Amino acid sequence: MKLLRFGPSGQEKPGLLDDNGVIRDLSAHVTDLAGEHLDRHALESLAKLDAASLPEVPADTRIGACVSGVGKFICIGLNYSDHAAETGSQVPPEPVIFNKWTSAICGPDDEVIIPRDSEKTDWEVELGVVIGKAGRYIDEADAMQHVAGFCVVNDVSEREFQLERSGTWDKGKGCDTFGPLGPWLVTPDEVPDPHQLDMWLEVDGKRYQDGNTRTMVYQIPFLISYLSRFMSLQPGDVISTGTPPGVGMGQQPPVYLKPGQRMRLGIEGLGEQHQTVVADQQG
Repeated sequence: MKLLRFGPSGQEKPGLLDDNGVIRDLSAHVTDLAGEHLDRHALESLAKLDAASLPEVPADTRIGACVSGVGKFICIGLNYSDHAAETGSQVPPEPVIFNKWTSAICGPDDEVIIPRDSEKTDWEVELGVVIGKAGRYIDEADAMQHVAGFCVVNDVSEREFQLERSGTWDKGKGCDTFGPLGPWLVTPDEVPDPHQLDMWLEVDGKRYQDGNTRTMVYQIPFLISYLSRFMSLQPGDVISTGTPPGVGMGQQPPVYLKPGQRMRLGIEGLGEQHQTVVADQQG
């Protein structure tokens, strides 16, 4: 099942994508794709609905972030061996954890804003894992039972803010619009092996990232178990699991985003995102 949220920003309604690629309105059956509605039993109830009987949504309707009420947006750094190599970094002995602020979340096709004084805004296609069942100290063997679904994430990053301004990575990761999610939340039954998915990212038609989740160092069950040692995981939490090689920082010489450019990115079976890059006009 491919679930999504549609409508103007801040007014999104829940929906699903039927087998013909038509968006259907779920708002008569569920208030939003958040919290208790991400529980495995709740999702199973939605899967039993006759999609053809649901109201059709116009094809040109805006798509919002695929999950609402995100409490934590947790990211894993240097989790692809080939990406670590391109940045000149060692594969870490334990997962590197950082955060994107939830105010960074936006729709998959919304504009990405280059923040004021930025010279090094970069891209990162990543596999997102959405938690559907709460837990602490989760056993690795049980970890996938806590997953509501998977989605595409663009972990947009300002490298100077992240790496050259002292302190943690977070200040370069959480700017507004730096966390496009979606288009869809794809339930686990449609993703037989999340560690065998092709993923890619293009800027103005040039493919920079062309990888596969098989080169992930720390896989999803381990990451869920590991994170749950340090925090409770709650329904709606998003874990962004790292990026393959091909980021702008890794080019020779480095290449960074400029206003007017267009990003296209996707993951096998999880859909595509399309973002235009714009300058920050505020103030």
